[in-house]
Amino acid sequence: MNGKLDLISLLDYIDPSSLDYQEWVNVGMALKQEGYTASDWDDWSKGDGQRYHPGECFKKWTTFEGSGISGATITQMAKENGWVSNRLNTDDHELGWDDEISGNDDYVVIDKNWIEGKEISEPSVWNPVREITRYLEALFQSTDNVGYVTETYQITDEKSGDTIYKPTSGAYDRTAGQLIEALNKCEGDIGSVLGDYKEEAGAWIRFNPLDGKGVKNDNVSDYRYALVESDNMDIEKQNAVMRELELPIAVMVHSGKRSIHSIVRIDAPNYEEYRKRVDYLYNVCKKNGLNIDNQNRNPSRLSRLPGIVRNGKKQFIVDINIGKADWEEWHEWIEDLNDDLPDPESLTDYWDHMPQLAPPLIEGVLRQGHKMLMAGPSKAGKSFALIELSIAIAEGDKWLGWQCTKGKVLYVNLELDRASALHRFKDVYNALGLKPKNINNIDIWNLRGKSVPMDKLAPKLIRRAQKKNYIAVIIDPIYKVLTGDENSADQMAHFTNQFDKIATELGSSVIYCHHHSKGTQGGKKSMDRASGSGVFARDPDALIDLVELDLTDALIKQQEAAAATKIYCDAIQQVNFDYFDEHIGLDDQQSIAQMSNHAKRVLSPEHQVQIESEINRVVKGIRIRSAWRVEGTLREYPKFNPVNMWFQYPVHKIDDIGVLKDIQPEGDGPAWKKNFDKKKKSPSDIKKEQNEALDSAYEACSIDETITLEAIADYLGVTERTVRNRIKNHGGFRIVNGEVEKKPDKK
Repeated sequence: MNGKLDLISLLDYIDPSSLDYQEWVNVGMALKQEGYTASDWDDWSKGDGQRYHPGECFKKWTTFEGSGISGATITQMAKENGWVSNRLNTDDHELGWDDEISGNDDYVVIDKNWIEGKEISEPSVWNPVREITRYLEALFQSTDNVGYVTETYQITDEKSGDTIYKPTSGAYDRTAGQLIEALNKCEGDIGSVLGDYKEEAGAWIRFNPLDGKGVKNDNVSDYRYALVESDNMDIEKQNAVMRELELPIAVMVHSGKRSIHSIVRIDAPNYEEYRKRVDYLYNVCKKNGLNIDNQNRNPSRLSRLPGIVRNGKKQFIVDINIGKADWEEWHEWIEDLNDDLPDPESLTDYWDHMPQLAPPLIEGVLRQGHKMLMAGPSKAGKSFALIELSIAIAEGDKWLGWQCTKGKVLYVNLELDRASALHRFKDVYNALGLKPKNINNIDIWNLRGKSVPMDKLAPKLIRRAQKKNYIAVIIDPIYKVLTGDENSADQMAHFTNQFDKIATELGSSVIYCHHHSKGTQGGKKSMDRASGSGVFARDPDALIDLVELDLTDALIKQQEAAAATKIYCDAIQQVNFDYFDEHIGLDDQQSIAQMSNHAKRVLSPEHQVQIESEINRVVKGIRIRSAWRVEGTLREYPKFNPVNMWFQYPVHKIDDIGVLKDIQPEGDGPAWKKNFDKKKKSPSDIKKEQNEALDSAYEACSIDETITLEAIADYLGVTERTVRNRIKNHGGFRIVNGEVEKKPDKK
């Protein structure tokens, strides 16, 4: 495993009980790929007490061949759960004493090569009791158990042959208050309180309080402090660097040799947070020239005790309470120094030579690198509209009447299974009548069943898309990756900030899809219809909203008649244009009955059957299609006139002739008028309308693989209980396991 990360230690950050089955298997595949054993996977899997089965890991292990899943999978999982790498660059090794820190300059506060050393002076009056008492008072409460060591044992250094003194576990059964009281009474004989020490070795103390039961990490009762020490730099420079870094140092101690021991305030609530904070602290120190021994990171670590003489050199307190007041203040200061925010600019510098605006992605609607939200109710065909947009960008074609810039697009599919998504793209291409000349411009990222919250998805997306030169990233739909309460402004602001990160990092537009709030939408402004916090309306640079139009029976019949007569006219003209020109007037062309009579005179019986079949197909399509109005709220462009369109599976088509111009959205108009209209209808009329509405809802919901009770209720805007009652009254449908299906015809 030389040169590689220790994946076993990373597994400490991954709880097997929090993973789904595929993620658990991926961990096993990654371990095998990196040369670990089935026992390693099995030992870690035991952490899931409910799902763990003895022997299961070993059985599956033999099937893991050529999976292609590497240790990077485990590394990423660990990062998502709080692990922070100590590696500062791509050399894949821990920094050694003589390593130069180069490359990434994040968190570099000072230049150690230019900083002047700060002199350290020994105490003018040597008072060991005072040194130790000040140390204890600075770090501990009177009731804290303190661990200290004065006894040692000897070993011989294998290389030099020198005798080395090693500390024993020491004492840990007295509190700081007890020690201070005893020291104040000892009349300078600190050995009578702490025990005599060897001057060749010195003495040590543990800087975090203990539980009085031992000296291991598990015995630390409060994770208050961490040790910062660097002995490969001039000691006066160490002093200067630590002060320049504004480290929140509670006590700074001269070790009596070639280093300073700074006890830094960490104030972590638990061990996991302690590890994270110490990793961060050490990272900042290393980038500023203080190469710290990684063993110092343990919370039960020993440090040099002041008030002790070692080989004629004093261990003494250099200073107390320097730098920032606490961890939070220091951490905020470091982050502020290293933020990537731009400096304020003077308008006078640019008044006469303004920067160039970003080019358009969707002409008159959205610029490249900006964000757009598409909102609409269920079954509005939002996904199909976004697939149409993907195709329009890839081919440099129009979308809903707006010209799109040609380029590469990434469609992030969070809802459909992979096969359905691919088929939809081909179906939409065919329905639009476009040749797939530039399908290489479309990438689809299928994440159904594998999606993660947006704050975790964003960096994964950025990493995969970094070198693809996408001009647009389309995320459909966002409810699959939504984090937090969608009605909370601050939580949704954090959520939508992820889209800014994607747009900024990739330089591409980000287009995402969201649903309407419950209830009718006709009386609302377009920016008020999206569900949840108003952040969804204010965040995007362009908000495209779909609202359904309330089609009347008369309009639908008019459309059916127009389509049928056109089919008759085209057929007769092709067979006998002279007859059409001589016998068929404008009035005839408006009547299905008249055109049917003409067809019988001109067309053969076989041809008539074909025409009637075509008419039935077209009429059925008209009956199940829906009408929509596209409205918008734009930041960069003037407001556009509403666009009316039909949605006839699988594409939207603009209403070029103005049939829908005067149709009002569903739910528009005063409530008293709608209630009054309802009262005028007879029970039979109401039942007929409800049955027809149920038929339409069933046809519309058939877009999906299964037609659920919930989907029909959502489409009709009623409760599932109401749908059950209507299905019962209709008689042509039945409910099986929450799915709605047509009853089979009786033979």
